[in-house]
Amino acid sequence: MTTVDIYSSAGCPYCVKAKQLLDKKNVSYNELRVDQIPRLAEEAVQRSGGRRTVPQIFINETHVGGCDELYSLEKAGRLDGLLGMNQKPN
Repeated sequence: MTTVDIYSSAGCPYCVKAKQLLDKKNVSYNELRVDQIPRLAEEAVQRSGGRRTVPQIFINETHVGGCDELYSLEKAGRLDGLLGMNQKPN
């Protein structure tokens, strides 16, 4: 089973956009609000290799990056594979 963690905060338009893509794909995710639980901010920095912005997105412990990287994976046709979604046969 695929696990998706997204570190986010309220009012972050990039967080909203990233979650909208995941919602559109019917992907369940764990939203970890760094603005509500401050220790999660440091956890996100550690897991991401030093990035201090939100969102920070992880798929099965693989650091994807932020919203732009998530959409780049989608555009390149690689997001479904990372999410373990069935691909249509050619």
